[in-house]
Amino acid sequence: MVKVKIVSLFAAVSMSLAGCEATMPSKEAIGTVGGAGLGAVIGSRFGGGEGRVAAVAVGTLLGAYAGNLIGSSMDSTDTVETQAALNTAETGQPVAWTNPDTKSQYEVTPTSTYKDESGQDCRDYTTVGIIDGKRETIEGTACRQADGTWKATEQ
Repeated sequence: MVKVKIVSLFAAVSMSLAGCEATMPSKEAIGTVGGAGLGAVIGSRFGGGEGRVAAVAVGTLLGAYAGNLIGSSMDSTDTVETQAALNTAETGQPVAWTNPDTKSQYEVTPTSTYKDESGQDCRDYTTVGIIDGKRETIEGTACRQADGTWKATEQ
């Protein structure tokens, strides 16, 4: 459950969804914190004793770097494309684009569609980004807001 919450937080930076920037920390800050958490989870699966502590520390640092990289690379073009993917793509159908300014490549694939406890439409998704030749994959959940935009959640 903790892993899901960490991945969802990390997803918030990947999407930088419309309407959220005014109230949320910067994309880089969210990405750094979320990436660090995800890296710590991954690092905790390696080693034992002090080796595990070292693996968590290294995973945290590498995850923070990757999260910051994805968060800082996405701009309004990527927000529009992500929104369109969540609005129109069928579950399992990837939507890919290349940002004309940054040349970063992204692919968003909705992996499930459902209503949450409050009846709000939600979608789980996977985002793959290729930024400066490095591939990063993140997973998250977004729910449709009253204005029709999708907002990343911490479910």
